[in-house]
Amino acid sequence: MKASVYFFLSIFLLTGCTSAEISKPKQDEGPVSLITGETGGWSLSDFMARSGSQPTSLPVNAILWRASLDIAAVLPIADIDTFGGTIVTDWYSLPEKPNERIKLTIFVVDRELRADAIKVIVHVQSRANIEGDWSANFRDQEFGRRLEDLILNRAREIRAQSLTDIAK
Repeated sequence: MKASVYFFLSIFLLTGCTSAEISKPKQDEGPVSLITGETGGWSLSDFMARSGSQPTSLPVNAILWRASLDIAAVLPIADIDTFGGTIVTDWYSLPEKPNERIKLTIFVVDRELRADAIKVIVHVQSRANIEGDWSANFRDQEFGRRLEDLILNRAREIRAQSLTDIAK
């Protein structure tokens, strides 16, 4: 018992005799880099929160996206990237034109319903005869613009329908 009293008394005296000042805690200057030790940048918790969180909405205009899918559904779909706003169809030949085939790449690039928020690229390939190889493809810009107009018209129809559904 005496030993424990002497121990605590000696610790109390030693801590009372130090010249160290008790300072206020430093103000947080932000995350510290794991590599350099400097302040600034992203913290690991910020990075983990961003990668683990689920987005709550589409990064593109939903009406344009739906209209694009409606128009592209005529052709076989090869790839869809909802968050990138990209639709890619497979090559398709019309029965009356077996020596020519097309492929669409549709980009929905904005969250607003505007004419410049949609871009359609039409790739066209042709061949000399049924047994021939497909030639290098080219782009049909005029047909791409007509498809953009079709998508915009379909988007207007979808929007008008949704407004009349709300009004009912």
